Amino acid sequence: MGKNPMLKSMLLVGGISLLVKALGFYKETIVASSFGLSELLDTYYIAILIPTIIQTVFIGSLKNLFIPNYITELITTKQTGNFQTFTLSLISLIVLILITSALIFSKFFLESVFPGHTESFYSLVRYQLYWVLPCLLFWGYTGFLNGLQEINNNYFASTISQVFLPIGIIVCLVFFKDSFGNLVLAIGMLVGSFGGFLFTLFTSLYKKIIVFGPLKINENMRIMLKQYPAKSISGLLTGINPFVDQFFAAQLVVGSIAALNYGIKIPAFVVGILILAVGNVLLPHFSRQINEDLNKAYLQLFKILKIIFIGSLIIVAFTIIFSNDIIRILFERKEFTAQDTFVVSNIQKIALVYVPFYLCTLVCVKFLTATNKNKFMAWTSFWNLLLNLTMNYILVKYYGVYGLMLATTIVYILASLIYVGYTYKQFKLHLTKNF
Repeated sequence: MGKNPMLKSMLLVGGISLLVKALGFYKETIVASSFGLSELLDTYYIAILIPTIIQTVFIGSLKNLFIPNYITELITTKQTGNFQTFTLSLISLIVLILITSALIFSKFFLESVFPGHTESFYSLVRYQLYWVLPCLLFWGYTGFLNGLQEINNNYFASTISQVFLPIGIIVCLVFFKDSFGNLVLAIGMLVGSFGGFLFTLFTSLYKKIIVFGPLKINENMRIMLKQYPAKSISGLLTGINPFVDQFFAAQLVVGSIAALNYGIKIPAFVVGILILAVGNVLLPHFSRQINEDLNKAYLQLFKILKIIFIGSLIIVAFTIIFSNDIIRILFERKEFTAQDTFVVSNIQKIALVYVPFYLCTLVCVKFLTATNKNKFMAWTSFWNLLLNLTMNYILVKYYGVYGLMLATTIVYILASLIYVGYTYKQFKLHLTKNF
């Protein structure tokens, strides 16, 4: 263990992530018992959909580009203060533009995108969205600071900061549900996001990793900026898939959106722990190793892919077998009925199938991001989105909400084959050029 700092970091992040995800699951049990598969929960998931996409696509993409290019900055020009100032300014500008865009969307296009609901439904979506949107600033700054933490191998602080979001929602549900009413989940998200930001800011100041400098753009910053459109487009096209699924789910019976979200809780739990443990460590690791020995980086990547696929396949098999019992134990109480358990469990079984493939895709994405292969990922995401739209349109007619999950599973499996195949092809090209 002591001779393998990467493994040690993975186990540390994985252990903390398990605790964070367990707390998140406890939060979900409280939400389920409080609201079941209700209209309020449908409106909440729609309200957080756009901010979540913005976080994943635009903020997450910038963080993933920041890490490898900042490491290159450390090795080359060492103008880290300038780089930090540039990145933070870019995050602020992007977030403010996107918050404005989200407000315009909710004002003029919400009814068009999610047709067939009452005015009270749309009003509730908007009210919750207004409370959630400020979270984007906190998520942006927290992501930036966590990127610095991971570059400096402070994985404990960057991972434990995620605990504040579920805590904020739990506290609001338990103590302020009557006071906040229909806004309790949105306000809880805002409180938790602010708490996570304050914690990350404090730990970053304590570790003295914030070193702002004058806003002067150099070549490494230009490279990051040039890669950002392709990376964000790739993330956007990938991030739209849940939006597409919820669009189709909104056309079905009330509660379908909530059922879809509950059905992916366990798959998201498995993916979340493994990808945090592996992905957060691998991006800075690959970024350093690619600069030192590209051939060794490729070989290590393929070894990691084999371990992740086989390991997650075993976990998934056991989870599918006990799917009904898991949903019943975790969620079936009060407003969450036995019929809800039946629907959610079937969705979960379908979703679990894609987990090993999805994890391999995410690892390849980390590697390809470190090698700046973002244009390929943008094109792949585009074709995946078209396939998801087509499959949703066809399968929802025959299988309803189950068809939506089946379409997603097929898309993730095909995407994994494409990413792994492309990465292996790049490895062969590297061997041809150098040997």
